[in-house]
Amino acid sequence: MMDIGLLMIRLVIGLTFMGHGAQKLFGWFGGYGLKGTGGWLESIGLKPGVTMALLAGLGEFVGGALFAAGFLTPVASILIAITMLVAIVKVHGPNGYWVTQNGFEYNLILLVVAIGVALIGPGQYALDAILF
Repeated sequence: MMDIGLLMIRLVIGLTFMGHGAQKLFGWFGGYGLKGTGGWLESIGLKPGVTMALLAGLGEFVGGALFAAGFLTPVASILIAITMLVAIVKVHGPNGYWVTQNGFEYNLILLVVAIGVALIGPGQYALDAILF
């Protein structure tokens, strides 16, 4: 049952991150694409904005795909964790903890789940378990 639980966690978190990456990279799912996201990132001091949007989008999309597949899970977790650390420091941290105040609660939960899965392993239903 633990392996099924890990699979569920990896799929939901990984696919959600892929969606957020697709918003930044391609403008899918109501996103603003590289140019729009880049403009916003520049407005909060992350320059050059389009490059930072590309890096964030790739981190989310690739990290999410790897995490969902359970492939190179430590790498996937690091990509997710870095993205969430930047979100906490640059966007949500000043607003306090609670997500209802646009705080960092949600970002911290995602960061801890990603690192937790990296520490315990992705489970039996993962490419890492099959290949390594």
